Amino acid sequence: MIEKWIAEIKKGSDFKDLGMFLIHNGVVRATSKDGKIVKGMNLSYDREILDSLMDNFRKREGIVAIKVWINEGTLKVGDDIMYVLVAGKLRTYVLPALQELVSKIKEEVVFETEFF
Repeated sequence: MIEKWIAEIKKGSDFKDLGMFLIHNGVVRATSKDGKIVKGMNLSYDREILDSLMDNFRKREGIVAIKVWINEGTLKVGDDIMYVLVAGKLRTYVLPALQELVSKIKEEVVFETEFF
């Protein structure tokens, strides 16, 4: 999936504006934030909020493309939770955008329930 996204973005981009891709791959951890052993999680997300966030981030200076995939359903330890790709001109644009987008997805978009 990631390689396909990168190829699509490169194919449709002007390289005067594209100089960096950053990717986040979140996975289900074996321990919760408070140290409990986790067997897995149930995950869902709000597509409308996600679409709105992606639209807003695409409009930022220095950002060329945003791609997000979220794995919905019952997940086990080690399963992928999400992929987030931010492509843009320079690290100074792309790095903070990726960090903020992932944080907003975690806070506003996904609903996770760990099971022990």
